Formats: sequence, structure tokens, C-alpha cells
Amino acid sequence: MKKNIHPQVYETLVTCGCGNTFKTLSVKKELKVEICSNCHPFYKGITTTTVEAKGKIEKFLSKFGKNYQEKISTSTKKKSTKTTKK
Repeated sequence: MKKNIHPQVYETLVTCGCGNTFKTLSVKKELKVEICSNCHPFYKGITTTTVEAKGKIEKFLSKFGKNYQEKISTSTKKKSTKTTKK
């Protein structure tokens, strides 16, 4: 094998934004991460899909406003007033 082609590996201290720290091996001496397994919602068992969906709906309504809600309400009224032919 060739010598001096591999990077130096250090015992690295990883620091999370929540304050959690742990050690691992890396080519960097220190790592800072925003989220880790202690504070990530998936590992904590928290599902945020309803919160995310609510935020998306609010964003959509703020973008298109009452016009979209009026169109939906009038289209559902038209559908409910139609009679089926026998």
C-alpha cells in the first residue's frame, strides 16, 4: 500500500444544537450538528405531519386567499344541486 495517502483520523467530539455531545471517529477534530438522535422528532416518537400540513394549508390560503375558498364553496353547491337522471 502507498504511504501518506490516507487522511489522519481523529477521535472527534460531536456537539448538537440541543447540547448533546458524543464521540466518534472522523477526519475533523470537532463537528457541530443542528440535530441529533436525542432531539430528532423521529427518534423521540413525535409525528409532526399534522403540524406541517396545517402550516402548508395556511400558507396556501394566505397565497390564494378567500377567492379560492369561495370557488370551492360554490362548486360544491353546484354539485349538490345537480340531480341524477334515471
